Amino acid sequence: MASSWCWNCLSRLRVSPTPRAILPPQLITPRVASASFHSSAVHYANPTKKKGALVTAKYRQGQTLRRKKKKTTERARPPAVGERKALRKRIVLSNPNALEVEGMQDLSSETMVDARLRGSVLGLPLPMLDQLRAVQAFKPKQGWSIFRRPGTVLRRDTLEMGRLFEKISGEGDAPEKGKVVKKILTGLKGSGKTVHLLQAMAMGFLKQWVVVSVPDARDLVSGETSYSPLEGTSPLQYVQPNAVSALLMRTVEANRAVLSSLKISQKHKDIPALKPSSTLEDLAKLGFQDVAVAWPVFQALWTELTATAAAPGMEKDFKPRPPMLVTVDGLAHWMKESAYRSSDYSPIHAHDLVLVKHFLSLLQNGQASLKNGGMVLYATSTSNNPAVYTLEVALDQLAARQAGISPSSPEYPSPEAYSGADERVLELFKPTVGKEPQFELQTLGGLTRDEARGYLEYFARSGLLREEVNETWVAEKWSLSGGGIIGELEKLGRHVKSTAQPTVVLN
Repeated sequence: MASSWCWNCLSRLRVSPTPRAILPPQLITPRVASASFHSSAVHYANPTKKKGALVTAKYRQGQTLRRKKKKTTERARPPAVGERKALRKRIVLSNPNALEVEGMQDLSSETMVDARLRGSVLGLPLPMLDQLRAVQAFKPKQGWSIFRRPGTVLRRDTLEMGRLFEKISGEGDAPEKGKVVKKILTGLKGSGKTVHLLQAMAMGFLKQWVVVSVPDARDLVSGETSYSPLEGTSPLQYVQPNAVSALLMRTVEANRAVLSSLKISQKHKDIPALKPSSTLEDLAKLGFQDVAVAWPVFQALWTELTATAAAPGMEKDFKPRPPMLVTVDGLAHWMKESAYRSSDYSPIHAHDLVLVKHFLSLLQNGQASLKNGGMVLYATSTSNNPAVYTLEVALDQLAARQAGISPSSPEYPSPEAYSGADERVLELFKPTVGKEPQFELQTLGGLTRDEARGYLEYFARSGLLREEVNETWVAEKWSLSGGGIIGELEKLGRHVKSTAQPTVVLN
């Protein structure tokens, strides 16, 4: 039997949308995809609450804003002004936990020239520590706080310097009595340049010399202290009254015993407050009590210390003046322009500061300035050293002259063309003509193996080193330290190794 449906009707039925009633009931409303286990439809779910909508309060329910209370944290008290700097520059010279070295000798006028003690560590006399602190001879990173008491190793350079102190302070008509020795110390980092200056200051105090020290040359050119032009100078010079006052204070604290025993012997018209019966200590105190007269007081004190005879009418209380020791650490900072500015905002060269110029003049006119003899020791620094090309050339020229190379020789070092070398620095290092002795260049190297062994044995006796100190072990550490560089030896010696039964054998 033929169907009443034609092909055209069937095609229309295929493309027409399916009536809603024909679809199964579960496909009418989609289910929630995230919860496939639930069989309820979305239409039957509870309506979501809109954000920010007001909710009606229930009976006797308050509408209060509840916030979490922030926990109050107690802040520490900020450090006082200068407290961090004082902590950073604090000097500790004793460690009660370290062992006391038995039989340790002190540095004295006899031991500082005794060649039999070469390589041994000598303790600094306790009464002298205050004097060394006054001139700021100790540095924070030198490792003084790991030993029971401060001591210094007696090396070859130390013995030679001790003999120079003996000759300059000679009795009677010694040939080198009253001589002025001028040296510039150089060397690798950790070679002991600053400690060498400390040893010189300790010997100066032992010999009752007057010690004048500039612990850091950077402080005078960094622009951190007041300055003013000095009238009547051409070219214009600048004075730093606060820096001069601080220098006078350090000099009085370190040399109080010597200055208090000497009375003024010259007439100083620029200082009307000075009495004829005043001592050199009273004269120096005027400089840091009144900063305005600090520079005239310093000039008057220098005149008194270098006097060889008293002025007419003041011969009664005149005593011979002792030799002087002048030390400066960080010489390279004085060989370039400073951080100060002139009135037209041009940089001021370090040689135009009168205090810097005074100390640099001792390299050229030391014998004329220090008439009673003495020693001038200026050291370069490698830990805080500016790159000054002219100074490097000047030091190379000085080393060449000491080696016998003539300035006219092609091997003589000279500044490169268009390098902008500072002529003032080169002029300072030129050889002097006449009786004035030329200053020397002394390069500090490492300790010898015998000196290194004595130095490391001191670490073992102090309880820091728990190793067997013998020739093989010392040779190994001497090589690791770059040939006995004392700063590297200290790092190797203070390295403690814990063992089950710590023993120290000194062969």
